[in-house]
Amino acid sequence: MSAVSTESEDLLGVAARWAAEGEKVALATVVETWGSSPRPAGSRLVLTASGRMEGSVSGGCIEGAVADAARQTMETGTPQLLDFGISDDRAWEVGLACGGKLKVFVERLG
Repeated sequence: MSAVSTESEDLLGVAARWAAEGEKVALATVVETWGSSPRPAGSRLVLTASGRMEGSVSGGCIEGAVADAARQTMETGTPQLLDFGISDDRAWEVGLACGGKLKVFVERLG
């Protein structure tokens, strides 16, 4: 089993535990990468409305933007596909200067 699979399974357990505690929970998953990407496809980040976070989709450089999107998704229930890349001004704003591209799918759990 790969490290990403084990990590993902552990994060889903964390998400289930937080949801059982009454938290609103969102899951962000890297679904596509190109070039020099900070994390591979399949990497996940679990977030709660109260600010708890576990995992990583970028090693830190876009987590803030993903957390903002996750809060919106937790409120509305509408999933989002976030697209970060070298030609995207927002990618530079949030610190994705690695020269790659990645797409992150954000969904509410529960």
